[in-house]
Amino acid sequence: MKLTTSTICLLVGLIALNVFDLGSGPAAYGADDDSYTRKEDVIYGRKFGSALTMDVFTPREMTNGAAVIWVVSGGWFSSHDAINLSFLKEPLGRGYTVFAVVHGSQPKYTIPEAIADMTLSVRYIRAHATDFKIDPNRIGVTGGSAGGHLSLMLGTAGDLGDPQSKDPLARTSSRVQAVACFFPPTDFMNYGTPGFMWLNRGPKDAFKAPFDFQVWNPATKLFEVVNEETRAKIGREISPVNHVTKDDPPTLIIHGDKDALVPLQQSKLIIAKFKEAGVPCELVVKPGAGHGWPNWFDDMRTIADWFDKYLKAPAPAGQSQ
Repeated sequence: MKLTTSTICLLVGLIALNVFDLGSGPAAYGADDDSYTRKEDVIYGRKFGSALTMDVFTPREMTNGAAVIWVVSGGWFSSHDAINLSFLKEPLGRGYTVFAVVHGSQPKYTIPEAIADMTLSVRYIRAHATDFKIDPNRIGVTGGSAGGHLSLMLGTAGDLGDPQSKDPLARTSSRVQAVACFFPPTDFMNYGTPGFMWLNRGPKDAFKAPFDFQVWNPATKLFEVVNEETRAKIGREISPVNHVTKDDPPTLIIHGDKDALVPLQQSKLIIAKFKEAGVPCELVVKPGAGHGWPNWFDDMRTIADWFDKYLKAPAPAGQSQ
């Protein structure tokens, strides 16, 4: 599949403007819905003096004790205003406590910083599991496009925490127990075709900001753009396909076979890696679908089915499931 810079620019721009409101969901499922409670702007961390926040949605009845993280991200743009309740209806209806997490957004912050924010959010949720009335060992994550990419990074690159750290959050695991996402980028070094590196450097490419990798130079007291060698290294590090191991959580991906922005090849690459490693996985291909499709929030049923399968509560002692 050949991706032109004009195609990338147009489609990424559309995604950013709509922020995953494609086929917007039922307006009735909003703030006046009494089937759940919503706690807004819960602070899960801070950086450079700014708060990192998430909204916590809790079913009023029949909570199942498991958690689902919805990564609020499109083109690595993240905003509280972009929380689309249509995508939360299915997991909430099945008893999941849903955490809609907002990460540091482009154009200010880059992809590695978004990954760090999402990692911190998992540590925070797990560390406060008792407060949220969830099982810290039953956490799933989902999202679409950039949100799917970040979901896969949590699934493949999560860690058990640093037991030597003085920060209690840093000592807490960032691992999740299930991943289910939509059309994610998975390998920026082999994007669409082997060897094609897509890190948004072309003169017409959209969203250069998330790929504007910089490092702090203590000598100059400035954040400075990295050299090309470091840039390629970061490109490999932010590609989930390079982090797949046999202990990764069960992973489901839903992807359209006519996606002109994130090629179906991206999902096929990582699914092949998962299968090679023996990780339970599934790729659901939507025939004729592009980067999003009408009423694609309906596919949250498939996502929720995946979480139902892999986030089940452990059987009581002496009983089998």
